[in-house]
Amino acid sequence: MQLRQSERKKAKIKLAIQGSAGSGKTYSSLLLAQGLTNKDLTKVAIVDTENGSADLYAHLGNYNVLTLESPFTPEKYIKAIDICLRADMNVIILDSISHAWDYLIDYHSQLSGNSFTNWSKVMPLHKSLMNKILQADAHVIVTMRTKQDYVLQQKDGKYVPEKVGLKAVQKDGVDYEFTIVFEIDIKHFTLCSKDRTGLFMNKPEFIINTSTGQKILEWCNSGTNLQEARSKIKACMDLELLKQLYVHYSNWKELLENDFRVQKDTIISNQFMLNQQNLHHGNTNHTA
Repeated sequence: MQLRQSERKKAKIKLAIQGSAGSGKTYSSLLLAQGLTNKDLTKVAIVDTENGSADLYAHLGNYNVLTLESPFTPEKYIKAIDICLRADMNVIILDSISHAWDYLIDYHSQLSGNSFTNWSKVMPLHKSLMNKILQADAHVIVTMRTKQDYVLQQKDGKYVPEKVGLKAVQKDGVDYEFTIVFEIDIKHFTLCSKDRTGLFMNKPEFIINTSTGQKILEWCNSGTNLQEARSKIKACMDLELLKQLYVHYSNWKELLENDFRVQKDTIISNQFMLNQQNLHHGNTNHTA
């Protein structure tokens, strides 16, 4: 047993895209996959549950399609992922995992006995699928359908339904499992609602393209090189050299912005203290 410093090695992105029917989830997934594979779609596989929608974009390149048929059990998804991994796919697109949740809801409704305790029979099936996704040695993009959600609000003594936004057809909180979660609207504009990379959070809406995937790939491949960059920044004690490092690591600007800012403040503070000490020694010598 040994304590060590945290270190992000080369990562495989686990990404979710949420949107209503017609928002472009499948197409956006393929564009992301293009970027993640440097436009080699032969290393991309789509696990299709959407009635052949995966074949609609064959003009983009020779990606692979694995069609699932009803019932959409978690076990079928797991077997499909294994097939893709054995075929050395770099990117696996699960389009969509909402069907697996629909199956689990139906399965739960058919169980006899206590409805609440029956969830203990259902959730391990869902967890096994999520574990397979998160542990897969490949980039995994999942799509999830969204539907309009409502709550009952009391007005003038009556309860009336009120829209509260779109809700993914999936287990509550499943978005926390992913490194990035993109929300796509019907006009194909995207906002990032979850982002552990720091690349997209709190940024204006945009349209997903191949360069989006390339940016994510750079983050995944930065691995220990990012730690090396942070070490160099922290060791730098000269503003001019810090500027040179800033230019050198411009591709990681979003990830290193805080490191540069902190080190710049440190250098300025050290220079101020050094000037004060020199001034103090100068005054002492003058007095003597």
